[in-house]
Amino acid sequence: MSDQKIDEETGVETTGHSWDGIQELNNPLPRWWLWTLYLSIIWAIGYTVYYPAWPLVTGATAGISEWSTRNQVAEDIAAHQEQNAELVAALVVADMETIAEDTSLNRYAIARGRSAFLAQCSQCHGSGAAGAVGYPNLLDNDWLWGGSMNEIMHTVRHGVRNETDPDAHWSEMPAFGEILTSEEISAAVEYVVSLSSTEYDTSLADTGALLFSDNCAVCHGDNAQGDRDIGAPNLTDAIWLYGGDRASLTETVEYARFGVMPAWGQRLSEEDVRSLSAYVHALGGGE
Repeated sequence: MSDQKIDEETGVETTGHSWDGIQELNNPLPRWWLWTLYLSIIWAIGYTVYYPAWPLVTGATAGISEWSTRNQVAEDIAAHQEQNAELVAALVVADMETIAEDTSLNRYAIARGRSAFLAQCSQCHGSGAAGAVGYPNLLDNDWLWGGSMNEIMHTVRHGVRNETDPDAHWSEMPAFGEILTSEEISAAVEYVVSLSSTEYDTSLADTGALLFSDNCAVCHGDNAQGDRDIGAPNLTDAIWLYGGDRASLTETVEYARFGVMPAWGQRLSEEDVRSLSAYVHALGGGE
């Protein structure tokens, strides 16, 4: 005698499961669904055999094809390098001051420099190179160390105030909080404000002018227009690296600033250093 139970309403065999009096029917799956499942299993097995798939302790199965996205990227990079080999060779030996005369080489250098800038420099200078507090704006013509092509390249290659490159630009402003009184610092700041603003305390600025002459002119110059040879900024143009309001200027005079830029020549190839320099020079502030 069969143990199978048949649903009286449908005449279909049941599984024997029941929920609240409702019997579960044992309807077979559609054949198209089963064949799709079987084919998917076969395809999946073939895929894991042909392509890298199964993780191991130190890697993964290579698969019959031994294909990988890493190898594909390496091939693409090699093809790109081969395609541009002549331009790279020309860039490495080019006179950067006259590179603009070679249209194709200059175009390549700027395009490559843009990619290098976004990857290496935008974190500090911003994706548009407009800078931020403590990070110079590279779009204007206010340069601490000079804005010619070769001067920019020196800065990119050797950096500023780092301890890894002996040819890095180096300057250090004294912390005048250890030299002058608070009143004297306020007077000096008021004089600096007067150099680029019409709203200032005349009497206090006059006092500050004497303090500036005695303590600051040796670096910033008697006219306060700075000295690029030693990285002393121009104080008359209202372009400020750390802020030009009285509070920011007071903090600068009292405690000094000491921004550091890496020596990119130690991290990037010669062609990337030159490309970066060409790109920065072409942004609009290069001289």
